[in-house]
Amino acid sequence: MPAGAMGKMRVFRFFAQAMRASQFHVATLKEAPADAEVVSHQLMIRAGMIRKLAGGIYSYMPMGLRVIRKIEAIIREEMNRAGAVELLMPVVQPAELWLETGRWDKMGPEMMRVKDRHDRDFIIQPTSEEVITDIARNEIQSYRQLPKNFYHIQTKFRDERRPRFGVMRGREFTMKDAYSFDRDEAAAEKSYQAMYQAYVRTFERMGLSFRAVRADTGNIGGSLSHEFQVIADTGEDQLVYCPDSDYAANIELAEALPLAAALPAPTEALRKLATPDTVRCEDVARLLGLPIERTVKSIVLAIDTPLGAEVWLLLVRGDHELNEIKAGKVPGLDAGFRFASEQEIIDHFGCVPGYLGPLNTKKPVKVVADRTVAHMADFVSGANEAGFHIAGINWGRDLPEPEIVADIRNVVAGDASPDGKGRLAIQRGIEVGHVFFLGTKYSEAMNATYLDETGKPRLMVMGCYGIGVTRLVGAAIEQGHDARGIIFPAAIAPFQVVIVPMNYAKSEAVRNAAGALLDELLKAGIDAILDDRDERAGSMFADWELIGVPHRVVVGERGLKEGKLEYKGRADAEATMIPVAEMSAFLKRELLG
Repeated sequence: MPAGAMGKMRVFRFFAQAMRASQFHVATLKEAPADAEVVSHQLMIRAGMIRKLAGGIYSYMPMGLRVIRKIEAIIREEMNRAGAVELLMPVVQPAELWLETGRWDKMGPEMMRVKDRHDRDFIIQPTSEEVITDIARNEIQSYRQLPKNFYHIQTKFRDERRPRFGVMRGREFTMKDAYSFDRDEAAAEKSYQAMYQAYVRTFERMGLSFRAVRADTGNIGGSLSHEFQVIADTGEDQLVYCPDSDYAANIELAEALPLAAALPAPTEALRKLATPDTVRCEDVARLLGLPIERTVKSIVLAIDTPLGAEVWLLLVRGDHELNEIKAGKVPGLDAGFRFASEQEIIDHFGCVPGYLGPLNTKKPVKVVADRTVAHMADFVSGANEAGFHIAGINWGRDLPEPEIVADIRNVVAGDASPDGKGRLAIQRGIEVGHVFFLGTKYSEAMNATYLDETGKPRLMVMGCYGIGVTRLVGAAIEQGHDARGIIFPAAIAPFQVVIVPMNYAKSEAVRNAAGALLDELLKAGIDAILDDRDERAGSMFADWELIGVPHRVVVGERGLKEGKLEYKGRADAEATMIPVAEMSAFLKRELLG
């Protein structure tokens, strides 16, 4: 049997037990509550998988918990296979560790801070870098103990300002965290790649359509990062990829090349044009009869300094959008910025927003031009006077060439791929996993060292690797659903097979055949449930379609007389009649793929 098939059967056997619906808790609803905004939230409530306790906090009901446990089982198998060792770190962590790394002050109100009876500060963990680094510095002394990779599956809490989308953006959730410790960067990169491959296997085994993309490291820090995104039209994230190559990145990180190779020579005279009540680039272009690609958009940022606010002007083409993550990496803005206030804009430009531009500013401002803008000629921008724009602007002739040229915009579909192998496409996804190469960010802050072969202390080089366990449930549903309900991949469905008997209470033949099939499936390691409730057939069918069980077998007297059972896959349009003696083998083939 192939390794993947063996893995499937191990998970199935772990959950396979004699289960009847009358003993279980099947609690479906006809309608979802009004505050359930997205499909996964609606269907998880209707299918009886979660019940809301408070904003962003849910009880996981038996049906939903089975899905979570199956996800965890696959994760554990692949983590163990990759050489990671499981431990369990506490939910409540002392402030002292977070003060060591400086994150006590850097983390915002999303981190819940609490005090104990002795007035000591603690946090409800949003992540565990500090705790695992403390463990490593106390447990690892020698190079002989490296490499090491610890992981746990634990509850986390992030006090979201506006929790929404059910388990997709809740406050309390479950994550798998793994942390690798190595002697040097070369060894750490091997650990990173091992975990990257483990993640690929994990999501493949779950039956999800996903894409791994280069990503920004964010608050975690580090230098190398990939997100694992479940492909879904409803996803919040935009994934950039090249259909003709392996290039893939989150839109926050995707490189936007200049759309012109060089700066063209001027062909137009500078002229001031009346544009009353016209503040958007698309409206200015329409009024002037020009393509929007000839316009330039002005975004004003500010940096707070001891001497007051330092104002920056960022320029992007009129049809492009500023990428704040990229802007935050521009030298000078990388220490943190904010959008300028209206009064600061008026003080520096002499004008309200909507008519701003790089010419004739009231006070000096630092100018950053996107790569594309730096190669634009004869462009249109605000005149820094309400009701007016200036056309025919050219670098070098009408204003100095920009002080800083940087990639500060979002890519758009059709842009050239940075690897030179085609054009970029964009699709939506839901982040379910993230791997980071941390380097020595935390080991240096917390003095996590080991002794090398010469007896000298060296900083451990770290990586960290997260999977959103409960978020995966929502992501799988966003990817797989229809008008009738959830379409779960078999590997993570609450049950792989549901047996629906017709007239179960009245027909001994149906009871015997249904019970025999249940026993046979369980012996084969197939996770099945028998719906022995006293419900109408249509109601039972609707319940299990809503819940998303991938395989349904109907046992009825008419079929039994012909020696057959009715089979229907969750996504099938029509049912198929299968001989009774062949049903178990048929389902085993379907489940193993």
